[in-house]
Amino acid sequence: MTLKEKTCIPCKEGIDPLQKEHYSPLLSQLEHGWNVVDEKYLEKTFLFKNFEIALEFTNRIGEIAENEGHHPDIFLSWGKVVVTLFTHKINGLSESDFILASKLEAPFQECQN
Repeated sequence: MTLKEKTCIPCKEGIDPLQKEHYSPLLSQLEHGWNVVDEKYLEKTFLFKNFEIALEFTNRIGEIAENEGHHPDIFLSWGKVVVTLFTHKINGLSESDFILASKLEAPFQECQN
């Protein structure tokens, strides 16, 4: 089953964040541009032609995040959206971060057309 086909699962406190040997295979399944920062955050910068399209993308990913019950940090500026994912309960990465990241690629492609 691919990441896009999975659903985010709420993480329980006391579970350890993913270590590099566990998140590297998940990272390799994502589209180009996703990076792990400080072995704690999953992040990508999406670029757009203008603010309006960037805002449309932000709203679309907000809906996906709400449906998945997993919420990213989103920075919106003119022609740019930076998405940072991590699981707050464990203060690090979980599989749900990678699942949500995979689901953000479709709205990005739609906003490019």
